[in-house]
Amino acid sequence: MSDPLNDALVSRLLSVMENDIIPLTQRGVADGNKVFGAALLRKSDLSLVIAETNNETENPLWHGEIHTLKRFYELGDRPDTRDLIFLSTHEPCTMCMSAITWAGFDNFFYFFSHEDSRDAFAIPHDLKILKEVFGLEPGGYQRNNAFWKSFWIADLAASSATAHKAEFANRIDAIKATYGEMSNTYQSSKSGNAIPLS
Repeated sequence: MSDPLNDALVSRLLSVMENDIIPLTQRGVADGNKVFGAALLRKSDLSLVIAETNNETENPLWHGEIHTLKRFYELGDRPDTRDLIFLSTHEPCTMCMSAITWAGFDNFFYFFSHEDSRDAFAIPHDLKILKEVFGLEPGGYQRNNAFWKSFWIADLAASSATAHKAEFANRIDAIKATYGEMSNTYQSSKSGNAIPLS
């Protein structure tokens, strides 16, 4: 039996991607940045605290997640990270996972996997760093550990109620198509940017 709280969470995470992260990312990609973005939501009511996108053309460390954290810590009045959900459009790289950990989050949710970043977006750096620096194969890190639990939105959507499965599948397909378009834009223009691992 499906959990209605799970279904409400999946729907909200997809809405934040559709309405908040994607428009920012479209503008970022037009400026030469990668397709990664993130958002922070309150656990209590799933309201949006902040959404951001990759800004590596300004600083190669401003991955979507890191730039979101930067902007979050610039807020004058901000909630405790233990009270927030961390949404990442793509499974975070090792740098971003570490930043999420150091910031005190006990969770992160992601839409695309590391393998998607490599295969669908031709951005293999996350998996190459996992292998070359840490000696780990894809998925080799501890997805649930003493610091946080991670959740793949595709898994959550798959466990949703039958009534919502078709809706979620359609929304997921539309999001994937939009990211495919943004990826094509990024790939066709990346030779002109100064991002070290582009």
